[in-house]
Amino acid sequence: MPLAENENVLVGIATRDDAGVYLLRDDLALVQTVDFFTPIVDDPFDFGRIAAVNSLSDIYAMGATPLTALNICAFPVEEVDLEILRRILEGGAAVAKQAGVALLGGHTVKDDEPKYGWAVTGIVDPRKVVTNAGARAGDALVITKPLGTGILTTALKRDRIDAAALRPAVDAMLEPNSRAAAAMVETGVHAATDVTGFGLLGHAGELMEASGVALELRASAIPLFAGVLELIRADVIPGGTKDNVNAHATFTRYDDGVDPALRVALSDAQTSGGLLIAVPAENLERLRTAIGPSAHVIGMVRDGSGIHVLP
Repeated sequence: MPLAENENVLVGIATRDDAGVYLLRDDLALVQTVDFFTPIVDDPFDFGRIAAVNSLSDIYAMGATPLTALNICAFPVEEVDLEILRRILEGGAAVAKQAGVALLGGHTVKDDEPKYGWAVTGIVDPRKVVTNAGARAGDALVITKPLGTGILTTALKRDRIDAAALRPAVDAMLEPNSRAAAAMVETGVHAATDVTGFGLLGHAGELMEASGVALELRASAIPLFAGVLELIRADVIPGGTKDNVNAHATFTRYDDGVDPALRVALSDAQTSGGLLIAVPAENLERLRTAIGPSAHVIGMVRDGSGIHVLP
């Protein structure tokens, strides 16, 4: 895709950031993103909510405030009861109400497989945009949600776990990143990104490359949902996660003591994951206090390049 040639584009696709930022005036910029995907849970209302929360996450990762959203929906209208579509849309509307976002409408197409998500527009002070390109050596790395949603949702589809075992992951996917975003803006951080389809290592790699730094991760400090490692050892691994593992090997180095199953978990394709934040060491405790117990310190930013994973 060609780069945008417009002097008002503050953040485009060059650094593979979470959203685009377009300058309107010195103290105001638009932030825009779009995301949609196929169902990952059985309940259509939960699917609608998860997809909407996931779409908002890109706005929050930029330190911005979401204002409006448009539904993007594909549905097999001739094969599947339209009541299911209604429940998906109600799930999205519930998230919009909770987040104070105006859901303006959207667009629907016939398709063989349901898909749902949002195009979201937000605003931000252009002097306070948080991008993935500002991490500096000495920063601490903080993540705000456990990993493993891809493994667990795949396990449910394969009847390896039941809905009760998946529930903690569903609850996490339904938790918006608004509080963590507000905390990082208030505290003062150098960089951030949300952890979604490319997994922790994929999004960390984008932050690493955009910032021109190296990342050091402590594997034992990275939070996982219960049962994830056992499922990986049983080869319950989605195709997207396997693709991620191969892609991430080009820039990731593991110490011998890092569990092979944990290496896969670090590449697991997430849905509605947490924020990965690079925060100056002097602001770390303020950030952890503001976010609460969901904030986990998982590593450091170093000079150099690449990602080094320690036990």
